[in-house]
Amino acid sequence: MMNINLITVGKLKESYFREACGEYSKRLNAFCRLTVTELAESRLPDSPSEKEISAALSAEGKAMKKLLDGKDCFNIAMCIEGKQLSSERLAEKIGEISVSGKSTLNFIIGSSFGIDEEIKKMCGFKLSMSEMTFPHMLARVMLLEQIYRSFQILNGGKYHK
Repeated sequence: MMNINLITVGKLKESYFREACGEYSKRLNAFCRLTVTELAESRLPDSPSEKEISAALSAEGKAMKKLLDGKDCFNIAMCIEGKQLSSERLAEKIGEISVSGKSTLNFIIGSSFGIDEEIKKMCGFKLSMSEMTFPHMLARVMLLEQIYRSFQILNGGKYHK
């Protein structure tokens, strides 16, 4: 069974986001071992400078880095410059990774300022959900839903239809 790690910056504050993530987490138990790791978000002033943002991303990146090392891991950065995939193509990608000898798939969602460049370099793939901007908490729900949908597609389930 594949390990799926969702590594995020920040905690889910709203109960409705926690409930939605909980529902998809429960559904995913049939297909994988899901772990969600919430890392602390760096505190920044209301109008941070580029230097402050860079330092915050670097600090968040250091916390992420130790979770991403491992020869059996495949890392996917969720970022705006990533490639957009259909649900079917994401399922194919997950299927390809699972048969490539990688037993752990890490999905990384950064803070509202993004993901440190060093972390992106550790990733074998960059994925974008859309050109539109979404709140990070909603992005987490959407990603979990798409991972669940991917497993349904891979297993010929009815959910996707």
